[in-house]
Amino acid sequence: MDLTSLLRRHYALLGDDLVQAIETHGTHFEANAGTTLLREGQYVKVVPLVLQGTVKVFSRTEEKELLLYYIRPSESCVMSFAAGMGNEPSKIMAITEEDTQLLLLPVEKIREWVTAFPRINLLFFNQYNQRYAELIDTINQLLFHRLDGRVYAYLKEQARLRNTSHLDIRHRQIARDLGTAREVITRVMKRLEQEGRLRQADGIIELC
Repeated sequence: MDLTSLLRRHYALLGDDLVQAIETHGTHFEANAGTTLLREGQYVKVVPLVLQGTVKVFSRTEEKELLLYYIRPSESCVMSFAAGMGNEPSKIMAITEEDTQLLLLPVEKIREWVTAFPRINLLFFNQYNQRYAELIDTINQLLFHRLDGRVYAYLKEQARLRNTSHLDIRHRQIARDLGTAREVITRVMKRLEQEGRLRQADGIIELC
């Protein structure tokens, strides 16, 4: 599918005039899985629109990571938007989860479009609402749910994102995303397997 079709498919709410401006001034970027798009402390010069694929957004403290949210097609990154508009260093990291197509929008143009094309505010307003709800869910998981529940919810979300019940994902990656140790995740995974909620074989996790 060509760039114009992807834009109109995922961002039709922005209107033809703004989509045309985005296509004119945005930079089409294809990133392989595992590509770092943004680091903590980096000043934001472009804000991504995801056309295909998935981007993981997380924070890191003393070598520990905490998954914040995923950016999927039809979405953008509110943290990048906020940092770019405020000319502040990023507080998050963003890495592609899979081969991903993005359109990178210059921050200076977004500042113009906020006034010239007010519909762009709707995109980020919706994203703020969605991320706030996800943040509340994350806090609830941390405060009120045991780790096995958090791990299983994480795996179900991974299965939904990848549209498969067979996950090629390592315990170390799960530990990084949930901000804990690999050994802890290994114990939890074994318990979940004993409970019949998943199976593990040859590095593949199958949800039951």
